[in-house]
Amino acid sequence: MKKLALPLLVLSLTAAAFAADEDNQAAARVKAAGTVLEEIQATADTGIPDEIMGSAECVAVVPSMLKAGFVFGGQYGRGVASCRTPKGWSDPVFFKIQGGSFGLQIGGQAVDLIMLVMNHNGMENMLSSKFKLGADATVAAGPVGRHAAADTDWKMRAQVLSYSRARGAFAGLELNGAVVRMDRESTLEFYGHIQPASQTLESSSNPRAALPFLTTLSKWAEIASK
Repeated sequence: MKKLALPLLVLSLTAAAFAADEDNQAAARVKAAGTVLEEIQATADTGIPDEIMGSAECVAVVPSMLKAGFVFGGQYGRGVASCRTPKGWSDPVFFKIQGGSFGLQIGGQAVDLIMLVMNHNGMENMLSSKFKLGADATVAAGPVGRHAAADTDWKMRAQVLSYSRARGAFAGLELNGAVVRMDRESTLEFYGHIQPASQTLESSSNPRAALPFLTTLSKWAEIASK
């Protein structure tokens, strides 16, 4: 009887852990971010160019940035980001993005947003608790395709490159004036306590619930670097 008790206890605790993850909206957002990145990068002729993915300091994903009922000028979304560390990609940091103007009219439809931080100055902004795209960090629409054109100046023009996917179409997105700030509620829900974004982005503890995003990110960053 005792021999059966331990395996049953372990199974019960494991099931409870998975159930907790399913009820955790922050964990669900991490999983959705991984799915968005995988679907975009798995498309043969589009996606983020290898040159860009391979040199990005941080990658941020906002699944379904716009909800029905939001209109031009009222954008809002919650996302997750990770930065490179000496030990690999960091633990995920949660953020909110609100406001700003888009380079194309997307009305109230849901949009998957990806932002890539391309240099150290941009990464320092990401490490802060709040910054404004276009003011505290320069932002530009990123080039699309498996390889960036040789004459593009994306390395010089922006600290952050932004992309969007709507109705299956993937393209660079002009995004200025949006405010990015730490999502304290999601941080508390995911980690069980509040911690500064700078601390999270310098840590590589790789909690189990973070793996759907971090594994996908590591996979495509490695492919891009080859």
